Amino acid sequence: MSRATATCKSVVDAIGNTPLVNLSRLVTNTEGVQGRVLAKLEFLNPGYSKKDRIALQIVEDAEASGTLKPGQTVVELTSGNTGTGLAIVCAVKRHPFVAVMSKGNSPERARMMRALGASVVLVDQAPGAPPGQVSGESLALVEKETVKLTRELGAFRADQFHLEGNWRAHYLHTGKEIIRQVGGKIDAFCDFVGSSGSYVGVSKALKEHNPDTLCYVVEPDSAAVLAGHEVTNPNHKIQGGGYSITDLQFLARVRVDGYVQVTNEEAVRAARRLAAEEGLFAGFSSGANVAAALKLLSGELSRKTIVVLLCDSGLKYMSTDLWA
Repeated sequence: MSRATATCKSVVDAIGNTPLVNLSRLVTNTEGVQGRVLAKLEFLNPGYSKKDRIALQIVEDAEASGTLKPGQTVVELTSGNTGTGLAIVCAVKRHPFVAVMSKGNSPERARMMRALGASVVLVDQAPGAPPGQVSGESLALVEKETVKLTRELGAFRADQFHLEGNWRAHYLHTGKEIIRQVGGKIDAFCDFVGSSGSYVGVSKALKEHNPDTLCYVVEPDSAAVLAGHEVTNPNHKIQGGGYSITDLQFLARVRVDGYVQVTNEEAVRAARRLAAEEGLFAGFSSGANVAAALKLLSGELSRKTIVVLLCDSGLKYMSTDLWA
């Protein structure tokens, strides 16, 4: 069944209303696991990720308030997904866009943003950081360059870590779509945290619908600072989050019912199983979310229903060892 009910005026009208799929094959094939994992296919957004939603919300909020003027340049740091979403939205709304990204992110993302008309500034990784892995230290270097460019260009900063449009996009749309699609009780939601926007927005919507819904933060096992653990290796493979940032502005506003840690290997294995067993081609963070949900179903949430986001497409990781 098509998601579209009418002709879209532009591609931004195709953002959102992504399908929710029962991962019944994967759950059945996992020993010791009983219950349901429902996956929202965010990689079916036009830019192949959940970040299209926040790009549209942030830009439209800024246009409505007058913070973003017609034709004004937009700048933002990105691991690639927010930048892709902003490149799409800015192309349609006629704002020049500059994406600032660490060289540790997969090169497919920079190529895609450039194809969509964005200027891409690549920042060297922190000293000693392994290729293909972005730590909080590397992200800090990207932030420094983003601040400089925003000032030099007189640009609007589409700041995903601080602007309310980030979590509001998921509260107003993603979370409420999930509630409509499930049509029944959702026991839990778990989400890999970067800026925390999707966790905050979706969990807020779910808990307003049913306060008993349990919401879990997913982190890399080697950088689980939100759970209060010591960082043993900030250079994990799960791109788009796990930056060892403890002062996430949005996260402080909502309840976290628990924390789940996932290893690189668990995230990779789950992403590969999604492709092979469910026909769903997704990335590292999607694998982390599914791995976390399976852990919960094998323990305290056995026989329950857990919702996760499949955050982005596996096509964005073809140069990495995810598909080696």
